Amino acid sequence: MDRRAALRLLSASAAAVAIPDDLTDLGRALHARLGAGATRRVLDRHQDEAVVALSDLILPATDTPGAKAARVNEFIDLLLAEWCEAPECDQFQAGLAMVDERARAAFGKDFVAGTVAEQTALLTALDDEAARWGASPTATRGPEPFYRRLKWLTLFGYFTSEIGAEQEQHFRIIPGRYVPCAPADTLAGSE
Repeated sequence: MDRRAALRLLSASAAAVAIPDDLTDLGRALHARLGAGATRRVLDRHQDEAVVALSDLILPATDTPGAKAARVNEFIDLLLAEWCEAPECDQFQAGLAMVDERARAAFGKDFVAGTVAEQTALLTALDDEAARWGASPTATRGPEPFYRRLKWLTLFGYFTSEIGAEQEQHFRIIPGRYVPCAPADTLAGSE
């Protein structure tokens, strides 16, 4: 899925659009705490590499930096360490192990060792499964698929990062100019 499609998905999804300001503030606060030499607190080295590979396939670099440049892996690790209970961390780590199991079954090696084509094919299958889960009746769903959670955390981490906010969404705290009480149709293209 490309970044534009992800933005359309966020816009179309009531749950994603309804992200409260305090959750956005949390994301930005977590990014501010990622120092230059952030250390992993929950994920081991292999799991971290898997999160880098997975998140960068979800939001790859295009004309703007992707999830890897936004340090989404470090964001997810910090979020797991400080905001998730032990069972949630265990579920996330079990999800990463499941991705490796599926990769070994599909192409004979761990996910991070696969080619981009192999990784993409597996992610496409996981995305399709998550979409079927989301479209199924709530009463028959079962637990949320790992990939759905990973995708949400990737989008959350990316779009609350400086890269995601400023370079992708063109968020500016101070606009280019102040135009009080102007009709909306006169503002288009005025900056």
